[in-house]
Amino acid sequence: MFDNKRMTPIIALIGALALITSTPALAQTAATSAAAPAASDAAPASDAAPAAASDAASAAAPAPADANLHSANVVSLFLGATLVVKFVIVGLALASILSWMTLITKMLEFASLNRSSDKFLEAFRGAKSIADINRISTSEEFEGNPLADMAAAASSEIEISRQAGLSVTGANKDSTIARAGSAVQAVQSSLSRRLSSGMTFLASVGSNGPFIGLFGTVYGIMNSFISITNTHTTSLAVVAPGIAEALIATGIGLFAAIPAVIFYNYFQTRVAHYGNRSEGFVAELINALSRQLDKGA
Repeated sequence: MFDNKRMTPIIALIGALALITSTPALAQTAATSAAAPAASDAAPASDAAPAAASDAASAAAPAPADANLHSANVVSLFLGATLVVKFVIVGLALASILSWMTLITKMLEFASLNRSSDKFLEAFRGAKSIADINRISTSEEFEGNPLADMAAAASSEIEISRQAGLSVTGANKDSTIARAGSAVQAVQSSLSRRLSSGMTFLASVGSNGPFIGLFGTVYGIMNSFISITNTHTTSLAVVAPGIAEALIATGIGLFAAIPAVIFYNYFQTRVAHYGNRSEGFVAELINALSRQLDKGA
């Protein structure tokens, strides 16, 4: 057996060497374990940085409602309007289009009518007999002209009386002129209806257009108040679309009504002017027929 006194220093030396050898490993392990919680603590901080950045970016970004308000226009408001307001706007727009079409049609009609009447009067005043009056007024050149129709009706009535064996001169001249005058009056009544075509439509649009637009206004504002009630907010983004579409309905109503009233008054003047012209021609026609009857033509 080994001597304990000799072995004790050796055992102490071996233990000291083992302790020195194991100390760095323990220090590294401790450092690693201490770094792990530190890293785990730093990770939430690093994760918090992008979150804060995203919050700042979202706070800096403009609100969608504001973007919608800035991009609003008449078309988008119309597309977003309720069905009733859309129906009102479309109906008034069609009425306005028809009013302008009526304006163009009537202007062309009166221009053609006046040109044709001027030519007919020139030819009528050169007639030498009732037969000439009938020939000129029934020619294709003046077909559809109201003055020519009046002359044709009066001269045809006299020719029909002659063919029936009636005396159209002398003592029977007045009755002949009376029958001719009745034939002219029948043509005049149809002329009034012809010249007044489209006037009823213009009068209806002019008188009812603002009220139809007002109906769309009332309906749009009503929807605005309903939106306020449902959303429990008085934000402009909630109220503005309904008010805007209401104002569009009012505007399109006035846009349809104002030109219709102007066109109606204008054509009423033109109709009255041509009516006076036709009255003057009737007097001229009766005088011409009376002269020809007196001459026995």
